[in-house]
Amino acid sequence: MNPRSKIVVVGSSNTDMIIQLDRIPRPGETLLGGEFTSAAGGKGANQAVGAARAGGDVTFIARVGKDIFGDQAVAGFRKDGINVNHVFRDAAAPSGVALIFVAKDGENSIAVAGGANGKLSPADVKRAAKVIRSAAVLVAQLETPLATVQAAADIAAKAGVRFILNPAPARLLPDKLLKRVSILTPNETEAELLTGIKVINEAAAAKAAAKLRSRGVQTVILTLGSRGAFIADDSGNQLVAGFKVKALDTTAAGDIFNGALAVALAEGKALPAAVLFANAAAAISVTRLGAQPSVPGRKEIEKFLLI
Repeated sequence: MNPRSKIVVVGSSNTDMIIQLDRIPRPGETLLGGEFTSAAGGKGANQAVGAARAGGDVTFIARVGKDIFGDQAVAGFRKDGINVNHVFRDAAAPSGVALIFVAKDGENSIAVAGGANGKLSPADVKRAAKVIRSAAVLVAQLETPLATVQAAADIAAKAGVRFILNPAPARLLPDKLLKRVSILTPNETEAELLTGIKVINEAAAAKAAAKLRSRGVQTVILTLGSRGAFIADDSGNQLVAGFKVKALDTTAAGDIFNGALAVALAEGKALPAAVLFANAAAAISVTRLGAQPSVPGRKEIEKFLLI
């Protein structure tokens, strides 16, 4: 591993409360007979764990409450070998919590109470500036304040650090931020919100990616679930095939994709090979229940790619 193959993730940490049901309840409807589990989650934490288990040297910048959920989260990060020197404990705000319904077909519906995630500040990120500058790859998402993501992006850009932004949960983004993005990784829903283009096929994916690149993004990787991922960069467009698996729970598949992608790129893999590695990690994850419990290890990913 070269000295710059370190990965920094800036983002959220939640505890997921999961109920498995035959289908997602409709508004105003109560469904009985669900099965309850809880698991560590949060898009940032999922990406950090995804990167760590895929073989990365990971530092996580986040904020959790001084409560049992925060204690459990930090203990989990340590267990995965993640550097937690910049996981700040908030005395005033509770740790983030997500309530998740998972249907039999693997689809999910999620509500999040962000708590301490909403308090992660540009000042927190600046306190970790030295760590960001020494990274090979910075990864972020949108479950923390946009100003905080922008602060991290600015530090990375000035230091020549590659910045992967997963624009989820979906929201409109300013050009000021997009111009700092080395690799943007939207899914179809997020791409449509950002561009107004419904991604129904490869031609539409190419249009959406071109629109995002015209706003300053260097490379777009549009994730298409089991169909794979569509890459658009200076060398042209390419679809990297996905893997057909039986989905149990799609929660965190995108996060795990981003974490594994960061590791592969930090290790010097070419972009299509890095995307294939990330596709494999995401495919394994959807066959399991929960966010972080579904994250595969490096050996599992490599074995899956050989099948």
